[in-house]
Amino acid sequence: MIQVETSVVKRKATEQLRFHRGERLLGSSLVERLKTRHVMVIGLGGVGSWAAEMLVRTGVGRVSLVDFDKVCVTNTNRQLHARKGTIGKHKAAVMADRLLAINPVADVDPRIAFYNQESSDELLALKPDLVLDAIDNLTAKCHLLAQCKNREIPVISSMGAAARLDPTQVRQADLAQTHTDPMARSIRKILRKLYGIESGISCVYSTEPPNDPQSTQTPFDDVCVCPAPDGEFRDLHTCDHRNVVLGSVGFVTAAFGMTMVAGAVDHFRSEIKSLSLS
Repeated sequence: MIQVETSVVKRKATEQLRFHRGERLLGSSLVERLKTRHVMVIGLGGVGSWAAEMLVRTGVGRVSLVDFDKVCVTNTNRQLHARKGTIGKHKAAVMADRLLAINPVADVDPRIAFYNQESSDELLALKPDLVLDAIDNLTAKCHLLAQCKNREIPVISSMGAAARLDPTQVRQADLAQTHTDPMARSIRKILRKLYGIESGISCVYSTEPPNDPQSTQTPFDDVCVCPAPDGEFRDLHTCDHRNVVLGSVGFVTAAFGMTMVAGAVDHFRSEIKSLSLS
């Protein structure tokens, strides 16, 4: 009996100590709130993979992972799930295994799906408390942002992280206040034209102008070597569908993901303040 009780105490201590260093900075009330929050990450690439991991390392209790794609060897320089043994596997599944190895008691829900108008209702029916948008496809991205705004789901959206070299120029602001970023400019135009949305969307962007891609010494500059998506996803957004493949580096894409999670934590801190004032 004493041995069983000792085992339970050790297990509970281990679970608590996983996030002890964060709790020393964030405070117990915020850490407890993070355990009850559900964040959905849509897009698990160079930005979303880092955001997903940092959510779990910060103590968020429930994380939904949405991505239709498989790990490609070209993801290795910037995406957390890309390593020996994972090439060709679904990003959402690989990332879920990784997150559960970090926090085995987290509720991690991988969804092998492409977010678009057709899948929107099913995915957002999961009722996330916050969405982190790391989608590359502009049509899908703008539809998601409009849906989140219409459904009053808080969202933080990543703008263009590729073609940048300076992580110190990453910022968070309302979409209406962004500048320099061509993706943000395009998104503002689409949201205004199709959805009548001018502002009210938090986003992470860079004040660094994008750099043009350079030719390399490999014969694969214009060849897609990534594994084809399965079945219904086969003809969706892949590198074969891009006009140009931009260069990217992990120390910038990771900075985007980290900044998104900092914004998420600040959002949940604000929830606590609002409750205390009500």
